[in-house]
Amino acid sequence: MIPRTRPRAALAVLSALLLSAAAACSATGERTPARLGDSGAPAPSSAAGSPAARGFTLVASGDVLPHTSVIRRAAQDAGGEGYDFGPMFSGVKDVVSTADLALCHMETIYGEEGGPFSGYPAFTSPPQVADGLRATGYDGCSTASNHTLDDGAGGLRRTLDRFDKVGLKHAGSARTAAEAAAVTLYTAGSAKVAHLAYTYDTNGYPQPEGMPWAVNLMKQDKIVADARAARTAGADVVLVSLHWGTEWQTEPDETQISLGRALTASQTGGRPDIDMILGTHAHVPQAYEKVNGTWIVYGMGDQVAGEMFNHSGARDLRGNYGSIGRFTFAPPAAPGQRWQVTAAEFVPQMMDLSAGRVVHLPDALAEDPDRADYESARDEIAAAVLGRGAAKDGLKQAGAR
Repeated sequence: MIPRTRPRAALAVLSALLLSAAAACSATGERTPARLGDSGAPAPSSAAGSPAARGFTLVASGDVLPHTSVIRRAAQDAGGEGYDFGPMFSGVKDVVSTADLALCHMETIYGEEGGPFSGYPAFTSPPQVADGLRATGYDGCSTASNHTLDDGAGGLRRTLDRFDKVGLKHAGSARTAAEAAAVTLYTAGSAKVAHLAYTYDTNGYPQPEGMPWAVNLMKQDKIVADARAARTAGADVVLVSLHWGTEWQTEPDETQISLGRALTASQTGGRPDIDMILGTHAHVPQAYEKVNGTWIVYGMGDQVAGEMFNHSGARDLRGNYGSIGRFTFAPPAAPGQRWQVTAAEFVPQMMDLSAGRVVHLPDALAEDPDRADYESARDEIAAAVLGRGAAKDGLKQAGAR
C-alpha cells in the first residue's frame, strides 16, 4: 500500500450487518454484497451530536485521458524505466491527498504491462496510470465511459486488476456478475459513502459476450434502483458519477438538465435517494448547480489530456481546462435525514502541455501573476462553473494555498 499523507478512517471498516455477509463479497473484497437494484428501507444515518458523528471532505476531478503525448511524457518522467504518472499530478496532490475521500474519473482502459499502448481513437493506456493516481491520494475512480470497451473484456479486466493491485476502488464497470451487483462503499469521517457510475454509451462497442453487466449504462430507473440499494447496504451518502453531455458544449444539454432534475427529485421516505451528481465527458468545464437541494456538477472537464481538437478540427485550449470539486459534508441533525453539504468549492486547474503537469491555477498565479495563459484559463473555468448561478448557493472559487 502507498502511504497516505493524511489520517483516514480505515476503508475496510463496515457495519456489523455488512460483516455478517462478507462471505458473499466479490473477488476484490472491496465491495458490499448487497445487490444493486434490490429494494428495502433506507438505513438510518449517523446523527449529529453522537460521539462517533464526524463530517468529511470530498474531492472529485475530471477525465483522465492519456493521449500518446501524455504517455510519452510519463515515459520521460520515469527516466526511461517504464512510466511514471506521479509527477504529472504533483501540482494538485495537496488538494487530493488532504481530502477524506478523493475520487477521479479513469476514462480509458489499460494495456499489458509492456504495451503496446495507444491514444485516440481507441485508447489503451499504461497500467502505471493507476499507480500515479494512488500516489496522488485518490481512493477510487469511476470507470464507466464511452471508452471502457475500447479493448473489450480484456482491457476492462486489466484496468480493474491494476486498481486492485494499487489499492484503488472503482465503480461503473465489472469483471463478474457478482462484482457488478455489489455496492462500492467508502468510509469517510463517520459516514459510509456509496459511489455509483454510469455512461451514456460505449462508442458502439457491445457489452462483451456473456457480460451484459460489464459497463453500467445511463438509465434513470437503474440509477434510482441502485441508489436505493446502496442505502439498503448502509450508505449514508450516495454519489453518482455520470459520463454524459455534449462534447465541447459548455452549457449542459437537455439530457443533463432533465435527467439531473429527475434524479435529484427522487426520494424514499422523504429523503433524497442521491446526494450528489458528478459529471464527466464534455472535455470542457461545465457548471455546478444546486437542483432540488442537491449539487450537480454537470462536467468537470479534463484533468489529464494531450492536445485537444474540437469538432471543427481546431485546437481548443478548453480541452485542457478543468475544475476539481471540493465539498464538506456534515452529519444529519437526526437519524434518517440526509447528510448536508456545508461548504462547496471549486479549484480551477489546467493541463500545462509545455510542462507536462496538471496546474493548480490559484497557486500558479500567486507564484507568477504575469502568466496570461493561466489567468485566461482560470477566468474561463470560473465563468463556466458559475454560469448557472451557483454562487448564490454558496459555491466559491478556491484561492491560493
